Amino acid sequence: MPIPQYFLDRRTVRRFSDRAVDMSMITEMLGAAAQAPNTGNMQLYSAVVTVSPETIKALAPAHFNQPASVGCAAMVTFCADFNRFEHWCRVSDAAPGYDNFQAFIWAVIDATIFAQQFCTIAEQSGLGCCYLGTTTYNAPQIAGILDLPNRVVPVVTIALGWPDGEAPKCDRLPVDSIVHIEKYKDYSDDDIRDIYSYKESLPENKNFVSENGKETLAQVFTDVRYKKSDNEYFSKLYRDFIGEQGF
Repeated sequence: MPIPQYFLDRRTVRRFSDRAVDMSMITEMLGAAAQAPNTGNMQLYSAVVTVSPETIKALAPAHFNQPASVGCAAMVTFCADFNRFEHWCRVSDAAPGYDNFQAFIWAVIDATIFAQQFCTIAEQSGLGCCYLGTTTYNAPQIAGILDLPNRVVPVVTIALGWPDGEAPKCDRLPVDSIVHIEKYKDYSDDDIRDIYSYKESLPENKNFVSENGKETLAQVFTDVRYKKSDNEYFSKLYRDFIGEQGF
């Protein structure tokens, strides 16, 4: 079958109208998304749906008040969840052994696949979605607001709503730069320059470089957007929280 045009044309939406999204619609989409593959059919995830303006306002600072987090009609926080499965084990006279890195990764993968399935269904239903990767930055704050119990860790949040206008399409690397046949073929310096040349040539990215006082687009990533010091700080914050949650 030909690749559906939806996948080629999909866009991240960061500006939403003030139209509400019905909770029954969200629940129905989550039910469909739960048919996604998962580890051992254990479904090691949960989704916390936030639609009240008060709670969205409380969550927004944890996402650095980025526009999608402030203006969305709903937030869905997808969590790695062993609380439910281990509870079932205990009431069934089974001894769970899932307080380890391997089990946590199972749950992270499950939650991420679940989130992406939900995103696809929501967008095909006419809604707009924006992934909030900031979920792992401020997981303790988010967990406190959402009353997450032990063994539940937020992984990713999707901001949801009806689009306000048409969103711009993001650039992507050429497919032959990310696909390796049979074995991984490493890149030469010239390969890298060629792969990133289009991204670097875009007017918005050139402006990005200029307004941040940098010489290259890569420096914007390393020195401004995703700095080593920030990465190390939030890594420790998340790692410590994962430990506090029992992994």
